[in-house]
Amino acid sequence: MSSPVRNDGSDEGAGGGADGARFRREELARAAGVRVRNLRYYQERGLLPPPRREGRIAWYSADHLTRLRLISDLLGRGYTVNGIAELLHAWEAGGGLSQLLGLERAMTRDWVQEEPVTMTLAELRGLFGPAATAEDTRRAAELGYVRIEGDRVTHQSRRLLEATLTLVRQGVPLAEILDAGDFVQAQAAALADRFVGLFRRHVIGPDGLERLSASQLDHISEAAAALRPVAGEVVAAEFARAMARRVEAEVAELLRTEQ
Repeated sequence: MSSPVRNDGSDEGAGGGADGARFRREELARAAGVRVRNLRYYQERGLLPPPRREGRIAWYSADHLTRLRLISDLLGRGYTVNGIAELLHAWEAGGGLSQLLGLERAMTRDWVQEEPVTMTLAELRGLFGPAATAEDTRRAAELGYVRIEGDRVTHQSRRLLEATLTLVRQGVPLAEILDAGDFVQAQAAALADRFVGLFRRHVIGPDGLERLSASQLDHISEAAAALRPVAGEVVAAEFARAMARRVEAEVAELLRTEQ
């Protein structure tokens, strides 16, 4: 389990953090879902270690991102900035912050393994042709499938983009595909809530993370790693079974109407 970025600004290794990822300030803020001015404020208050500099460029690491997510979580639980600073300092003094940050990495990494695709808006329109409208693009951005920056658009998942193109080429209207995507997102969120609730009640327990021992934190980290493939396999298997039943019923209905 890797150590956090140290307060002297150095990183664990030249790669810029536990997994080698590194970010400019704006990239880090976007990845963490915070404003750049908040990032600067956290640094000024000592909540966030300084970046590693290469010439005039300041590089932030995956450990900075993990620390920001921990800060956001604590703010969401009602802690003040001063309270978070005291808590982080206490955890650092006791050696527990490294484990908590390592646990956060273990619990949140590797869930999403998608390849983004970036192109111009003209190229996107060329892919979909007249099937796509400006309203469809706006809706796709609203649902989080694409991010538009000026004349460039980034689709967050090559797999989902290719699946959408396949459906459009089979004659399914893009607006209805987006409606289906909205529905799937809601159902996926409900499934995620159910799995996380089970994990929270039966693996972490009622006391949360703050009072757990080192061995208990290690156990939770291992359990989180085991949950990732299990959750995906359960959902995929159940969806495949449901599709098989639904398609079989649809085919049977079609055959009856042809008689």
